Amino acid sequence: MKLSISRYNPELDSRPYMQDYEIALVPGDHMLLDVMLRLKQQDSTLSFRKSCREGVCGSDAMSINGRNGLACITPVRTLHGTVVLRPLPSFPIIRDLVVDMTNFFQQYHSIKPWLENPEPPPEKERLQSPAERERLNGAYECILCGCCSSQCPSYWWNPDKFVGPAGLLQAYRFIVDSRDKATDERLENLRGPYRLFRCRTIMNCAEVCPKGLEPSHAIEKTRMRMLHVEASGELDTHTPPAGRPSITN
Repeated sequence: MKLSISRYNPELDSRPYMQDYEIALVPGDHMLLDVMLRLKQQDSTLSFRKSCREGVCGSDAMSINGRNGLACITPVRTLHGTVVLRPLPSFPIIRDLVVDMTNFFQQYHSIKPWLENPEPPPEKERLQSPAERERLNGAYECILCGCCSSQCPSYWWNPDKFVGPAGLLQAYRFIVDSRDKATDERLENLRGPYRLFRCRTIMNCAEVCPKGLEPSHAIEKTRMRMLHVEASGELDTHTPPAGRPSITN
């Protein structure tokens, strides 16, 4: 198997470069990560993240032949020719395939990804009907791997202003949660021309999500919820966002 891997050591290199490897597959090589772990035995200087190896932690997200994905759930025998591995696009490179996700998590935390309910907690739990619980499907499963935000041009251009698909998916998850009582505050937090409305609905996020989620649909539903609340006069609109793109863009 041939691989071409992006290498970068800030202590030695002025910029990233590609290094070619060749390694024979063995019966135990089921996923790309299996090969990379064996490759690291040959070259201990190669750096990449990994943890659960089950597509749950999202640590080993990278660009695989130009498409973001997780090495641990990419079947190695579906890859043909030279496999090109690069770090996630748009994120600063720390070393080789390891990227700095500081801004990604800052945007994630900015939407307050936790339940807000000032009411005294019940003795056991806050109950939901089956229909209320159903609304959370497709939103809570995000593993924060960064594949979607890294593949989003709006995030490339405005990472400090646009929350990004992953963060907005989580914002929607709490906006529609029947147990959360901070919907108005959450919508107000997303107002403006960048934080929510910079999304152009090109669906790159859904295309690369390893969990099969569709952040763009959650973003669209959040937009509609915000516009509905604004139209009803329930949300403070004394400072309307200038130049806000149409939700059909």
